[in-house]
Amino acid sequence: MGANDEYVFVGCYTGESDGEGEGVAVLRRDPATGDLTRLGVAARTPSPSFLAQHPSLPVLYAVNELDAGTVSAFAVGTDASLTPLAVRSTGGAAPCHLAVAAGAGHLLVANYSSGSVAVFPLDADGVPGERSDLLQLQGQGPVADRQEGPHAHMVFPDPNGPDVLISDLGSDRIWRARLDAVSGRLILAGPAAVAEPGTGPRHLLRSIDGALLAVGELSGTLTWFRPDPADGHLRPVGGEPTSATKPNQPSELTTGRDGRFVYVANRGPDTVSVFSWEPEGASLLTEVATGGVWPRHLTLLGDHLYVANERSQSVTVFRIDPDTGIPSSQGEPVSEGTPTCLLRWNGRQDGS
Repeated sequence: MGANDEYVFVGCYTGESDGEGEGVAVLRRDPATGDLTRLGVAARTPSPSFLAQHPSLPVLYAVNELDAGTVSAFAVGTDASLTPLAVRSTGGAAPCHLAVAAGAGHLLVANYSSGSVAVFPLDADGVPGERSDLLQLQGQGPVADRQEGPHAHMVFPDPNGPDVLISDLGSDRIWRARLDAVSGRLILAGPAAVAEPGTGPRHLLRSIDGALLAVGELSGTLTWFRPDPADGHLRPVGGEPTSATKPNQPSELTTGRDGRFVYVANRGPDTVSVFSWEPEGASLLTEVATGGVWPRHLTLLGDHLYVANERSQSVTVFRIDPDTGIPSSQGEPVSEGTPTCLLRWNGRQDGS
């Protein structure tokens, strides 16, 4: 393996969650062509449905999306091999997202079913210790079968400070909390933003000009928020459906380095929607078929977009036109059992 080899780790659902994956899989990515080659299963762990990496150490983190949720940490070798470091209880059910807080001193995990956020201190080697806090959210929404209570779907730390945004599909809130770096406590400050009833905010993204974008899993919309000059509260200033086809449950959104385009995966239509982004907001340019079924996650690496199609057991590759931002299909899909998350890695062991 060369020092500049690139890899993509793949999260999945395993048999414990009625999936067909076997654990964290690893693909090699050709940086020149964007092509993927499956190398195999790097770690056998139950339903590692979302993955994250330490910002400066060769450590990979995975939620284990189970009724009794856990989080697993692995040391990453130069060949993308994974060595188990720790498994910790998240104190909740069905953890679905995780992220390392600013300063790399803590790991945050969103428990979807139980609507809580777990905090774990990280030692000098990036290994999570015993849980230091469990923040329980409250609230509900109008969609009775999906919003009967809080459902934390994403933890979104400020990269430069202690604030953490938490998207709550159950209450139509994006909560703001503050992490105490000494105690490891997460203090709820209140809602940073309130979405339209029945939106079901799922995942968040910062635009290049500072707007907060949110996909609504239940409403099938992309909404953007900006701070109110009067009180700093995030107010919705625009929104668009992410697909003309219904029903639609958008899953993930991403943008390129220059921020000109935003990409949203649509489950149901099985498309990726391409939006142009301007200071006044997003405009839908086109929808492109993913070549698979139920696009659970996508990631943009260089000039290539990769889509994890959960129900068709595949990862599809697209080349992005640098001028128009529009993806075009490239090559054959890579077979992968119930893929749910894609995470780039490289051989320099720095996570960059």
